[in-house]
Amino acid sequence: MMNALVLQSDFGLEDGAVSAMKGVAYSVSKIIPIYDNTHGIPPFHIWEASYRLWQTISYWPEETVFVSVVDPGVGSNRKSVVARTHHNRYIVTPDNGTLTLIHEKVGISEVREIDENHNRLPQSHASDTFHGRDVYAYTGAKLASGVISFHEVGERQNLDEIVTIPFQKPVIESDKITGMIDIHDVRFGNVWTNISRELFSALYVECGDQVQVTIQHGDRNIYRQSITFARSFAAIPVGEPVVYINSLGYLAIAMNQGSFAKTYQIGSGENWRIDISVS
Repeated sequence: MMNALVLQSDFGLEDGAVSAMKGVAYSVSKIIPIYDNTHGIPPFHIWEASYRLWQTISYWPEETVFVSVVDPGVGSNRKSVVARTHHNRYIVTPDNGTLTLIHEKVGISEVREIDENHNRLPQSHASDTFHGRDVYAYTGAKLASGVISFHEVGERQNLDEIVTIPFQKPVIESDKITGMIDIHDVRFGNVWTNISRELFSALYVECGDQVQVTIQHGDRNIYRQSITFARSFAAIPVGEPVVYINSLGYLAIAMNQGSFAKTYQIGSGENWRIDISVS
């Protein structure tokens, strides 16, 4: 049976890198269905690669194969792997932290290291700088099209050895929740946190109430302000910030018809902490 192949990378679409990956996949099977998750991940931003996988993976059918290539260590001794989740979706990726949120929030049943003697584009061994094309797209296409089974990817690996990125897990103390800014809703400049709706509900905040928001980058205070909590952007005046629950069920901050992230120079990732407390 033919399964979907979903690609993501930090390659952008300005040159032929993504097209080359798709060409390799079609060389394995001319009827393989190929889709793009995103190719707009900032260069070398492994955390964002991890998040974009977690953001979307549960909406794809079982047996879907994801290829994720954000690989600043290409050509080094980092492993190339395929992970199978608890719900039987597959991720082909460098083992460099990309699997962090899948491991934490979805669950990984098994990981196999790619055997490049059998699962690498023929005649490509002279190059060590484009594994996205030569190893990951090729192996992903073979797996999605049924040319190989998961067991034929390579040797099974110890799950305890998966490389993960340390990050601030949300915690609540009295009337304050501390979490991190996971990611941006890029086009609109909203910032998304890892504070769940359920955890936030412990503060007993109602729509229209004010909450105190403090954002830190490392040891620096970047933002501190009281913001209205509301169901959507239209509940507050244009140009004003709002705290809301995003489409994944997590706390987020937006600016009505503006970019909160750009206005206040807010980034994302494991070094961006956020505190939410009752005003």
